[in-house]
Amino acid sequence: MTPFPQSFPATRLRRLRQADWVRRLTAENTLTPSDLIWSLVVHDGEAARIPVAAMPGVDRLNVAEAAAAAKRAKALGIPAIAIFPHIDPAHKDADGRESLNPDGLIPTVIKAMKDAAPEVGVICDVALDPFTTHGHDGLIDEAGYVLNDETTAVLIDQALVQAEAGADVVAPSDMMDGRIGALRTALEADGYINTLILSYAAKYASGFYGPYREAIGSATALIGDKKTYQQNPANTDEALREVAMDIAEGADMVMVKPGLPYLDIVRRVSETFAIPTYAFQVSGEYAMIQAAAQNGWIDGERVMLESLLAFKRAGASGIITYFAETAAQKLG
Repeated sequence: MTPFPQSFPATRLRRLRQADWVRRLTAENTLTPSDLIWSLVVHDGEAARIPVAAMPGVDRLNVAEAAAAAKRAKALGIPAIAIFPHIDPAHKDADGRESLNPDGLIPTVIKAMKDAAPEVGVICDVALDPFTTHGHDGLIDEAGYVLNDETTAVLIDQALVQAEAGADVVAPSDMMDGRIGALRTALEADGYINTLILSYAAKYASGFYGPYREAIGSATALIGDKKTYQQNPANTDEALREVAMDIAEGADMVMVKPGLPYLDIVRRVSETFAIPTYAFQVSGEYAMIQAAAQNGWIDGERVMLESLLAFKRAGASGIITYFAETAAQKLG
């Protein structure tokens, strides 16, 4: 066979891909259970588990099952769990007052999980949409507009209830202006100086949230849309302004939501601010992978892990995901 001319490239990049051992040695990013935050939906009924039809493999858990999940998270090396409530519709009203009930679902679940596995961090959503009859993240006026300052006042009380119950992290997802500073001031004033704030700093008005709204029971209740307070998907510079404001107001960590469609935002935020930056692989992302896998169109396990690794490659410190338990089992 005629040899290649001397000008043929001396470096053959495929040499670094020829075997598993060298691929592992040269990997630029790695994914471990320590990168995962387990997203759980809890409910206030007696049934141990209630399947969410739009999210195959995801169940709403009662209090006892949530406590058991905390124990599994500890065993799997998952550092934290983020909990989201599905409450009896009879407990909802226009003002979301059930969110302030110290004996309500979320405080009860926090206590049960911390008793079961105190080493696992508990992250609590701070927003009113699971508790309101109109499905919005805050209080609304007669025209349906979400009121910023009035909502922030309620969010302060909600976060204090969660902190009192033992939440390690409060995570406001409402996108009201100024709420991080208000929450930080209130937490400090009440002695919760070590309670972390994970801000949903760059949360977009996305179509990927549909299955989640079914999971928490707000899908049919939502009046209108959330475009007046969640970010425009067309914007990137705006995300940096939002993150900068939240850091200045006292956020310990920030989040980009959704995940895969916004990897560019994850990269910009992590590089610009060098603050712990998390991505939320939301319900629509989860549901698409599961649906395609169930139809045999993709290798579900492979795509799950590849999608999670993409967040790390983009610069995320970690990922909030409904896949956390399954992924940790595969990575363990």
